[in-house]
Amino acid sequence: MKMNRLIVPAKLEELEKVIDFVNAFLEQEDCSMRIQTQIDVAVEEIFVNIANYAYNPEIGKAEIEVEISGEPITVSITFKDSGVPYNPLEKADPDITLSAEERQIGGLGIFMVKKSMDDIEYSYKDGRNVLTIKKKL
Repeated sequence: MKMNRLIVPAKLEELEKVIDFVNAFLEQEDCSMRIQTQIDVAVEEIFVNIANYAYNPEIGKAEIEVEISGEPITVSITFKDSGVPYNPLEKADPDITLSAEERQIGGLGIFMVKKSMDDIEYSYKDGRNVLTIKKKL
């Protein structure tokens, strides 16, 4: 099992650093471009939500852990923040049978994360939001 951790201010300006951190790990595992792109989109969605909503208007910290383990090889990416408690998995999936104009704003990003990852878990412990996404490589 390999693990690495990055702690950054929860600001949009840090997104590139977060994506580069995750990708450096994936490239060591010869991750396919298709899977890496799916993971990048999920990481961006989750980090942007933390940056925009967790601490508003203050800026707190976001912690990102990347772990590679198991057979089949699976990457787990865990996001932790001490912001407002928020479980994105409780939000109902958007009704994608409706046209874009009829749909409610929001919710599509986390819906895409749920669809593209193999597993997604949320918990709130020790005053922190903990969201983990998993993808088999």
